Amino acid sequence: MKRRTLIAATGAGLALTAPRSRAQGTWPNRQIRLIVPFSPGGSVDAMARVTAQKLQERLGQPVIVENRTGGNGAIGGVAVAQSPPDGYTFCFSASIQILARLVMRSPGYDPMVDLQPVARVGQGPLLLIMNLQRPQTTLQEVVAAVRANPRDWSFGVSSLGSAGHLATVEFIRQVGVDVTAASYRGTAPALTDMMGGSIALIFDPMLATLPPVRAGRVKGVAITSAQRSAAAPDIPTTAEGGMPSLDLQSWWALWGPRGLPGEIVARINAELSTAMLEPDVRERVGSLGIEPMFQAGPALTQFMERDFARSQELLRIANFQPE
Repeated sequence: MKRRTLIAATGAGLALTAPRSRAQGTWPNRQIRLIVPFSPGGSVDAMARVTAQKLQERLGQPVIVENRTGGNGAIGGVAVAQSPPDGYTFCFSASIQILARLVMRSPGYDPMVDLQPVARVGQGPLLLIMNLQRPQTTLQEVVAAVRANPRDWSFGVSSLGSAGHLATVEFIRQVGVDVTAASYRGTAPALTDMMGGSIALIFDPMLATLPPVRAGRVKGVAITSAQRSAAAPDIPTTAEGGMPSLDLQSWWALWGPRGLPGEIVARINAELSTAMLEPDVRERVGSLGIEPMFQAGPALTQFMERDFARSQELLRIANFQPE
């Protein structure tokens, strides 16, 4: 499959040379930053703000979200990898974060090596949305139209390596025709272009895509899961639409620089293990198709390794070439 990228993002070729130091004094005793490598308005930013609020409540110090966009998450990821492992700078991102070296020629770092996983706090399926001006309403109709006239269709991708990108790659592979895919710096600018008519389709987590569907600004076509979501029971699944293997989820997690002291990791995990399962969190993100959760330690490491391997295989089958 040939893939044409309309809006390319570039990596940050930065060396990881920042000094390492352990936390000084009682932690935490000042402001904590969660660096989000994507723009405001997307699912990563939204989940980061939920997590930051809970950490601030539990830790008694300000926890701010800092959006540092670019390089498909590499600019923000490198900034965290270069930070002292003192517990005051973290990366909050989605499943895309671990795939930098699969989708970029020179990401400037390897997140599987240079970032330390702390906790996974949420997961959820993707929603395929479509520009309102398109007459199709079902996944079957979209597939037929794409096959009949692929040049008339295009995808928006929030970032290379995102769950939405992987779903796009798999959709195009199954449909069997070449479709333009445009890479953006986050979901929000892709949504803007969709509503303006520049692109036709987007796969992205429901946290970011369900609100514009409910507002009548885009069409909801299908959810990438085997079962319908309680958050949108009227939207069919990709399995119902004839693509049962298009069953993909995004997930969200917190990372720190390598060398983060164990006592800081343990404290954060002790707080998040209960905070992310509180009723207000479930109400806030559950209504948008996200399952708040908690996973840490060896189980999280093993999960990330399996997810990386599955994503690597999807990209290999599609003959995707890093940019």
